[in-house]
Amino acid sequence: MTPATLSLKAARRIALAAQGFGLPRRAVTSWAPLGRTLDRIALHQIDSVNVLARAHYLPAFSRLGSYDRGLIDRAAWGPKRQRRLFEYWAHEASLLPLDLHPLLRWRMARAERGEIGWGHLRVFAGEKRGAAEAILDRIRAEGPLAASDFEHGKSRSGWWEWGETKRALEWLFWAGRITTATRRGSFERVYDLAERVIPPAILDLPTPDPAEAQRRLIARAARAHGIATAADLRDYFRLKPDEAKGAIEALVEAGELLPARVEGWRQPAFLHAEARAPRRIDGQALLVPFDPLIWERGRTERLFGFHYRIEIYVPADKRTHGYYVLPFLMDGALVARVDLKADRQAGRLLVRSLHLEPGAPVDTRARLGAELAGMARWLELDPPAL
Repeated sequence: MTPATLSLKAARRIALAAQGFGLPRRAVTSWAPLGRTLDRIALHQIDSVNVLARAHYLPAFSRLGSYDRGLIDRAAWGPKRQRRLFEYWAHEASLLPLDLHPLLRWRMARAERGEIGWGHLRVFAGEKRGAAEAILDRIRAEGPLAASDFEHGKSRSGWWEWGETKRALEWLFWAGRITTATRRGSFERVYDLAERVIPPAILDLPTPDPAEAQRRLIARAARAHGIATAADLRDYFRLKPDEAKGAIEALVEAGELLPARVEGWRQPAFLHAEARAPRRIDGQALLVPFDPLIWERGRTERLFGFHYRIEIYVPADKRTHGYYVLPFLMDGALVARVDLKADRQAGRLLVRSLHLEPGAPVDTRARLGAELAGMARWLELDPPAL
C-alpha cells in the first residue's frame, strides 16, 4: 500500500479534530457531552498538583468550555450506580471510561504475577504477598480504607517516599484487586475491593487475550490521535514496542490504520481510517501540561514546532517560562504560554508570566484574555489583568 502524503498543516488539523478541538462550545450541565469527550480522548491523566486545578478537570474544559466539575467527581468517585469512570495506570495514573476495564486486565494480571511495576511493588507478588493479603482482608472486613487509616500507613516526607502499607496498597491496585472508591479532601486515594466499586456489568464483560486487548488499545489511541507515529500510538496507553508492533500491523491489515507520511516527520505515520480532515480549526483553548494533545513533548514539537517542558521540578531561578505553564492554542497553532495560579485565598486567577511565541497574531493577547476570563469564571475566581 502506497502511503498517503500529508502536509504538516493537514496533519495538525487532523490531530486537533481527533482530540475534539474546533467544535462549538456550549455550557455543559449533563453527562452526555462530557462522556463523548472522554470517549473521544479515552482518558484524563491524574496529577496531584493543584496550583490551578486538578489536572483531570482541565482537558474537558479546554474542549467544552465551562462545565460542572461535579459530573466528573460523580462519574469517578460517586455512588456505584453513577459510576462511569475508573482509575488505573494507563498513560500514568488516569481516569478511564469503564469499557476500557477489560482491555487492561492483562496488565493487572502481569502486575499480580510480579512481572511489571516498580521493584518495590513487585515484592508483594512474592515474598511479601502475605502482608498484602492481610491488608486486603482488612479492607474486605472494614470497607474502604486509605493508607493513612493503617498504622504506619502514612507516606514518609518527600516525593514518592511511600511507606510499606502504601506500597502494598499500590501493588494491589496495579493487580486490579482493589481500586479507588473515593478521594478525600486532600485528594488521598481511598481503596476498596474492585468488585465493590466496578459495576457488575463491566466485571462480567469477557477478558480478551493480551494481543487482542493491545490491538484495541492501539485502535483507541489511533482514534484519539487521528495521525500518529508508532511511538505516539504506543505511548498513549504506555505499551511496549513489542506489544504495539503486532497490534499496529493487524490494524493496518484490517484497514483501520492507513500508512502515511507527514511533511517534515522522519518516522512513518499512520492515519486512522475514520479521521476527519477539516479545512480549518477555529477557536482557542488553554492546555494543561498533562493534556493528551501535548503530553508527548516530541509529538508536540513535530506537530506545532513548539518546544515545551514542564518546569515544576526545576529550581525557580532556572525556569524559563514558569512553574505551571499552560500553552495557548489559537486557531490550530500554539501561540503563547502562560504561567497560572489560582489564588484561592484572594479569590483571583493570577498570571505569573506570559510569553508570546514568535509570529503570534496581533490579537493573541486579547483572545488569551477572554479565555482566561472564562477559566476564572469556571473556577469561581476573579479574572486576571493582562
